[in-house]
Amino acid sequence: MSSLPRTPRIRRAALVSFDPGNPAAGVIPFQYNPAQLHRSLVPQLAPEESGASQAQRITGPPRESISLEVELDAADLPAQPGVAGLNLGLHPQLAALELLLYPKAATVLRNVILNRLGVIEVLAPQAPLTVLVWGVKRVVPVRLVSFSVSEDAYDMDLNPSRAAVSLSLEVLTYQDLPPTNLGFGLYIAHQLAKEALAAVGGTLAAVPGLATIGANPRLLLG
Repeated sequence: MSSLPRTPRIRRAALVSFDPGNPAAGVIPFQYNPAQLHRSLVPQLAPEESGASQAQRITGPPRESISLEVELDAADLPAQPGVAGLNLGLHPQLAALELLLYPKAATVLRNVILNRLGVIEVLAPQAPLTVLVWGVKRVVPVRLVSFSVSEDAYDMDLNPSRAAVSLSLEVLTYQDLPPTNLGFGLYIAHQLAKEALAAVGGTLAAVPGLATIGANPRLLLG
């Protein structure tokens, strides 16, 4: 009896939030992987006034920004345990994404109490570390800098049933995070993986003639 070939399982991209006050990570998987992801890298160059000797110096990793659109459809969501008979539409999924921009309510209330008690300096709430997981080869710490949502359809209880969320993310590097932060190690690992991929992707010897030039750059001068 012949068996049908199995459809390859597609990895789901996700945002993972590590809350300092909650050891358990919150995983926000994308219902559908975005069809397009736009990335922009701006190099960190030495100031022009540094002189010719510094023209090829770079002061750190590039500033990378990522934009993508997440589509949500309540009709394709699995049944949620513990909420039988309770129609919420896309509210839970949207709330999980939006809360990446909010300080914890408990922290806000604690600061209010400290303020009332006369504490002069109250520290601003710390946002949880957010990590973009786009397959195993791209796991980077990010900061959410822009969020917009278009709710396209509603059910009879006015719960959103279809929505598109546009996210703009800024990649956090080892220059943005202390060495004790999980994101510091994640970015170092990301860069090491990128260097390994570049080594696999091609060498001078892969292109006819370039190996000779690489060994003797004076050939470019004729």
